[in-house]
Amino acid sequence: MAHHQIFLRASRRKFIAILGGAAASWPLAVQAQQTTMRVIGFLDFGSSDTTNMEAFRAGLSETGFIEGRNLAIEYRFANNEDGRVRELAADLVRRRVAVIAAWSASEAARAVKAATTTIPIIFQTGDDPVEAGLVTSLNRPGGNMTGVTSMSVEIFAKRLELLHEMAPAAAPIAVLIKPLGPGTELGSGIELLIKAARAAAASIGRQIEVLTASTNAEIDTAFASLEQKRVGALLVAPQALFANRQRQIVRLAADHAVPASFFHRSLAEAGGLMSYGPKSYDDMARQGGIYVGRILNGERPADLPVMRPTKFEFVINLKTARTLGLTVPRTLLIAAEVIE
Repeated sequence: MAHHQIFLRASRRKFIAILGGAAASWPLAVQAQQTTMRVIGFLDFGSSDTTNMEAFRAGLSETGFIEGRNLAIEYRFANNEDGRVRELAADLVRRRVAVIAAWSASEAARAVKAATTTIPIIFQTGDDPVEAGLVTSLNRPGGNMTGVTSMSVEIFAKRLELLHEMAPAAAPIAVLIKPLGPGTELGSGIELLIKAARAAAASIGRQIEVLTASTNAEIDTAFASLEQKRVGALLVAPQALFANRQRQIVRLAADHAVPASFFHRSLAEAGGLMSYGPKSYDDMARQGGIYVGRILNGERPADLPVMRPTKFEFVINLKTARTLGLTVPRTLLIAAEVIE
């Protein structure tokens, strides 16, 4: 009997020791699981200078992912080169990242779409994602893609109407747009922008003059042709190339004394005449980061609706208007945020 009790006490001590050791290891196991490093790709058609990375990272952190702690990001920037963006998309696919964020332009989204049908993709684009062939519908995207659109085509037509109110002469309105490189099928978004501009112009009795530029020198050449083409105003397309070169474009618009409409308030703040677009591109980037995090947490792109902005802002630089000799209509003054 005494031997039996001694055996029980020894067994109990051994069991408690084992249990205690296991319990002590549980927090370490949980911590190891929580700090497992996930790897995503970030492909930007433009450059790092114009990317809303802080807002994107904020969205990731809201879903539990912090770069350097439990998340690594493979950055790729195409610097507005059509051929380069396809190479970078293929590289990220080869690295088998968990998710790819395709940013700044539909060129990035289409390049990644062509490279993989299995890796989840979160895009940020200005195009209508359905018209661009990225998703089957906005509410039920299907496939491996979803994301955020700034609704640039719809906004483009609105910007033209506002520009006409500001500069109502009968002269043609020029549209400055970046064409796509040879051998690419990424043209539908540009065609939709031009189509929207022509339709809006026709409704107010004006013509559209399309100007194209892909480099700094071609931007200079496009502006130099404004006088020869006798245009009365300029509408700059919402493309990464022009976002990256906004100081050059604002300066050229001033040098050539042309009333110009831009797609982001930063250009109006830099001296451009006016801008109209989504109120917060940072919020769009944050929402994109949230979607990436939700995918990492197990949700599917096919089940996440494409997000669209609900608030827009209209900005007029009154000092630039005076310099151009323009009298701003009262209707526009009431509707806009006016800056000096």
